[in-house]
Amino acid sequence: MARTSGKKRSHPSKNRRGSRGNPQKVAPVVREPVTPAGPRDWIGAARLRTLPLAVAPVLIGTGAAMLVLDSLRWVIALLCLVVAVALQIGVNYANDYSDGIRGTDDVRVGPARLTGAGKAKPRTVLTVALVFFGIAAVAGLAITVRTEQWWLLAVGAAAIAAAWFYTGGKRPYGYAGLGELFVFVFFGLVATLGTTWVQALALPQEAWFGAIAAGFLACAVLLANNLRDLDQDRAAGKRTLSVRIGRTATRWLFTIFVLIPFAIAVFLALFYPIAWLTLLVLLAALPAILIVWTYRNPRELIVALGLCSLTSIAYAGFLFWAFVG
Repeated sequence: MARTSGKKRSHPSKNRRGSRGNPQKVAPVVREPVTPAGPRDWIGAARLRTLPLAVAPVLIGTGAAMLVLDSLRWVIALLCLVVAVALQIGVNYANDYSDGIRGTDDVRVGPARLTGAGKAKPRTVLTVALVFFGIAAVAGLAITVRTEQWWLLAVGAAAIAAAWFYTGGKRPYGYAGLGELFVFVFFGLVATLGTTWVQALALPQEAWFGAIAAGFLACAVLLANNLRDLDQDRAAGKRTLSVRIGRTATRWLFTIFVLIPFAIAVFLALFYPIAWLTLLVLLAALPAILIVWTYRNPRELIVALGLCSLTSIAYAGFLFWAFVG
């Protein structure tokens, strides 16, 4: 009995000695293998919910051009749409690549990224981004040749550079809180006014009002996105505007960005009565504002982002109708 009890006492001592080493050797961390990206992942990485931001300025700009021409130059309008959509998809893949290699996307609230989640090789994601930038460049070159407005080559180069350096390069401006400014300029003013100019070779005041509206709605979508990722961006050293000014100020700014376009629509409705219908889009805009002010889980802001994106395309559709109807 004494020998038996001694053997029983020896086991705990062995367990104690075994637990003094490297914990990883005792209980190694087993990571689940990452599934390579499939078609759904690549489509998701294109972030289709942001594409209305590319379509909206082309709609508004084309409508403003038709005020001058009283007709539709559909080939150039279609090329403008290709430029805008290709740039939007390109910048989405470029952001996936740049944020992924920096480690910014290691912890995400929103949908997983290809690079950050290890679902695709960074070089592959970069290649896809460059392909879409190339598509935008070819369509832009076609517009330039057709209109003989050669200075547009510089504008196109600036747009592609802005798309890349948002999160790419050594000092991305998106990490310095300048994302909203560049979005307003390129997805508002440049996209809308450029669409109007290449069709009509003129810039009526309606195009300027529409460009400002499109720019603010695009900025609102970016604010909702950055508000969702605020904690993760702060931890990663990404100093977005939301990180710099905080949640409350971001909420106020988002509200202002969403409502200003409707104030513009009310003014335009004095001259183009159909523009009153843009107020129907408040059915999507107001819930987005409500979510931004009342959310408890950052994932709820994905809904606000989608509603705001829907707001931009519906707003642009009614404004186009007001101009051409």
